[in-house]
Amino acid sequence: MLMERRIKLEALNNHIICTICQGYLIDATTVTECLHTFCKSCLVKHLEENNTCPTCQQVIHQSHPLNYISFDRTMQDIVYKLVPELQDNEMKREREFYRKRNLPCPKDVPPNAGDAEEEKPAMDAHAESDYHRQDEQIDILCNDELLGKDHTLKFVFVTRWRSRESPLRLQYRPRIDI
Repeated sequence: MLMERRIKLEALNNHIICTICQGYLIDATTVTECLHTFCKSCLVKHLEENNTCPTCQQVIHQSHPLNYISFDRTMQDIVYKLVPELQDNEMKREREFYRKRNLPCPKDVPPNAGDAEEEKPAMDAHAESDYHRQDEQIDILCNDELLGKDHTLKFVFVTRWRSRESPLRLQYRPRIDI
């Protein structure tokens, strides 16, 4: 017979709270060097001034610590499952933030906004942002350095190509209709 054992959320708090803000992890992000996890916004803010882990002070990277942090989907899923209504409340706060600034919430904008395709079945915001979860993950190097999984081309351009000519060349080519 399987026995049910109940654990109070209080007993797990030390494992699902950001040690920087002392709140539950939001956009859980892990330092790949030491595996400590923080809220993404807390960690990024910390790394603007420091290149060390806030918990163990291990140097993450001398000049590019943001390349050595990674979104921790598993931890975030655990936090949302353990803390009732946290995900819904966080989405409400995020939508309110963008609404006050008259900006569209990125999680509400469909990935192919503007494309003229047939209507797709409605998905919740979390599912929309999760559509690459099953994709094969690969490591990408830039100047022989491993890029973080969440970095965009714009981020690479701003941080890696400051003193060089743009690697992206846009050319105007007249369209010829026959």
